[in-house]
Amino acid sequence: MRGRKSALTVRMDDDARQTLLGLLRAQKTPVGLAKRAWAMLLLADGATFSATAKQVGMGDRHVRKWAKRFVRYGVDGLLDKPRPGRKPVFSPRGGHSPGQNRLRKTG
Repeated sequence: MRGRKSALTVRMDDDARQTLLGLLRAQKTPVGLAKRAWAMLLLADGATFSATAKQVGMGDRHVRKWAKRFVRYGVDGLLDKPRPGRKPVFSPRGGHSPGQNRLRKTG
């Protein structure tokens, strides 16, 4: 093994491992969350940060960030935080937005 040794080590109990494996198996898991879960499982099995980043398709810096959150908060640390900003104008279900009849045609 080349390079320096990291002071950050990811350890998990069986419950956390089963939860992360369940997230990987579920078809409705968002891709970002699945990548984070996969990365934590690889790190817990002894993979390096750089090897994990290459295998999962994330940057080394991001793998370290999520590992710190996982060590600090557990599985809940892998979830996205609410983002600031305005709520979406259009409904995700494709219905009409309230107050709009239809999109207007120009010309």
